[in-house]
Amino acid sequence: MSVTQPSSDAAKLAAGALADPALAQNAGPETSRNDRHRRRPRLTGPRRSGPQTLVGRLLLGAVLVIFALLFLYPFVWLLAASLKPRGEVFDNALIPKTLTFDNYAEVWNQLPLLNWLGNSLIIALLAAGLVALSSSVVAFGFAYFRFPGRGLLFGLVLATMMLPGAVTMIPQYLIWKELGLIGTWVPLFGMNLFGSAFYIFLQRQFYLGLPRELFEAARLDGASNWQLFTRIAMPLSIPSFIIVFIFEFQASWNNLQAALIYLNAGSVEQFTAPLGLAYAMTKYSPTNGGQGDYQYVMVAALLITLPMLIIFSFGQRYFVEGIATQGRKG
Repeated sequence: MSVTQPSSDAAKLAAGALADPALAQNAGPETSRNDRHRRRPRLTGPRRSGPQTLVGRLLLGAVLVIFALLFLYPFVWLLAASLKPRGEVFDNALIPKTLTFDNYAEVWNQLPLLNWLGNSLIIALLAAGLVALSSSVVAFGFAYFRFPGRGLLFGLVLATMMLPGAVTMIPQYLIWKELGLIGTWVPLFGMNLFGSAFYIFLQRQFYLGLPRELFEAARLDGASNWQLFTRIAMPLSIPSFIIVFIFEFQASWNNLQAALIYLNAGSVEQFTAPLGLAYAMTKYSPTNGGQGDYQYVMVAALLITLPMLIIFSFGQRYFVEGIATQGRKG
């Protein structure tokens, strides 16, 4: 029986390990440290130097600041105009020459602003809540159920987005007139009971991203169709629901056209905020016998804008979450 003699390199390595135990720990059986460094993948592409990256960030920051100032300028101008007396409202100065806070106290006596804000808030909440819920139900039906003609029916729903609002304005007015609801709030939110094509499409995309295995498992446990929607689909799609709610709340809050059509013949106290602002502009216009007290209009416009800013500040994280969810689907 012959015994294989170790090579000279292996013998040297064994001798060194006996002399220095630390060498035995650091030295691998087959690869050395130089081999590990040699096998690392190298990064491809040009490397950017520090000064170039810093300059790029500074330029990007400057562009963002410029655009932010452009978007903030109307709001700052409105805030400055609301703090000016009547003769200085339209002088375009961002810093008022004569600063007065009496406009914020007097506007409540000049205009039924509290009624307008309350009316718009109730109508916007009803419109946003109804359209978000109804669109969610329809979107879940298109996303989960398989039935003949589903694609054709969904295409017809999307085709309604191609109809201009002027085409359906007169038929809708005639319907509400036959129902005897002209001059009430119902037409301003009643049409949202049947959902919106855009919101149905948006929420359907969220539902399609949910694993179908969740619904199948719940189905095996005896869950009904309504329980599939309320216990699985809706809790997992809260970001899409809130996005639809905020979109419709803003649209209803700023809806001047519908208020002009259905509420213009009613009392001033029943006006919404946009219709109230239009009424105030007419009231204070010198051509209609007014004194040009537009400072009250500026105060009212500023106060009417604040609710939307507050709502967006609380809901902006859902916008980011919704966009991130859509990005993960792609």
